[in-house]
Amino acid sequence: MNIKYATAEDITAVAEVEAECFPPAEAATEEEFIERIRYYGNHFWLMYEAEKLIAFVDGFVTDEEDLTDEMYEKAEMHNEKGAWQMIFGVNTLPAYRRNGYAGELIRRAIHDAKQQGRKGLVLTCKEKLVSYYAKFGFLDEGVSEKSTHGNAEWHQMRLAFDNRKLTK
Repeated sequence: MNIKYATAEDITAVAEVEAECFPPAEAATEEEFIERIRYYGNHFWLMYEAEKLIAFVDGFVTDEEDLTDEMYEKAEMHNEKGAWQMIFGVNTLPAYRRNGYAGELIRRAIHDAKQQGRKGLVLTCKEKLVSYYAKFGFLDEGVSEKSTHGNAEWHQMRLAFDNRKLTK
């Protein structure tokens, strides 16, 4: 498997994977990915098997401590010098799930954020995935008051680098 950062050439494939992984109310559109990749393509971790995109993790960097719905919509809010790496999506095509690919991408995002001197990472997830992200060191901060993206209930989770040992 090959992991790389996103470029304009990846936009269609990224949008297709997203559409397979999230319901329409929660999935980003191709137009949104055009902006996201333009502003922070180096914060997309893409996993390819040969020429096929099978999984990706993406999100921007900010000094804001909490993930908000506005962040999904406004790629220009990205601040390359920000303290926190936000994770907007963890996507794996259904046929490739349960092989550890998402975990590999999450560990890579954690590693990169640590190497870049960030305070840590923040993501939101549905309750059924809280225990999954906890395996990587994320702590559940409860139901988010700042994100109701797609009219869903999201738990905000944070991995702060203070006193944590990360494995690669």
